[in-house]
Amino acid sequence: MIELNLQEIKNAIPHREPFLLVDRAEIIDPDDKIIGYKHFKGDEEFYKGHFPGTPITPGVLIIEAMAQTSCILFLGKPELKNKLAFFMSIDKTKFRKPVFPGDTVKMEMIVLHRSGTRAGKVRGVASVNNEVVVETEFLFAMTDKPKKI
Repeated sequence: MIELNLQEIKNAIPHREPFLLVDRAEIIDPDDKIIGYKHFKGDEEFYKGHFPGTPITPGVLIIEAMAQTSCILFLGKPELKNKLAFFMSIDKTKFRKPVFPGDTVKMEMIVLHRSGTRAGKVRGVASVNNEVVVETEFLFAMTDKPKKI
């Protein structure tokens, strides 16, 4: 197992605050499995409007956190260093329980298929305190990073 801290995550993927949604990660198998963690503190801006008086973490942000966790596994490889990953499809997604401010989400991602440096398919389960909150599968394409203008 390889543990990654926040700086090592930033070295692997292009996401940055406020949209970096993985605090730490554990690479269980460099080709097939990673676990990511995100602690939602409660002071994040989106809680002000989702929903006032009853803040709940938006499900799309949990899906994004799961995607970023997968990107750490893929884009952290030297041969993919100059690539970006984009969603192609999100399938079989089930939202089982809400995620609240103060919760830490554990995201277990398993590679179902990889196509070299072009695409990948993963399955993931997100949980809080060992209770499943989200299940999903997604397919993504990898493209070259655009050159800066």
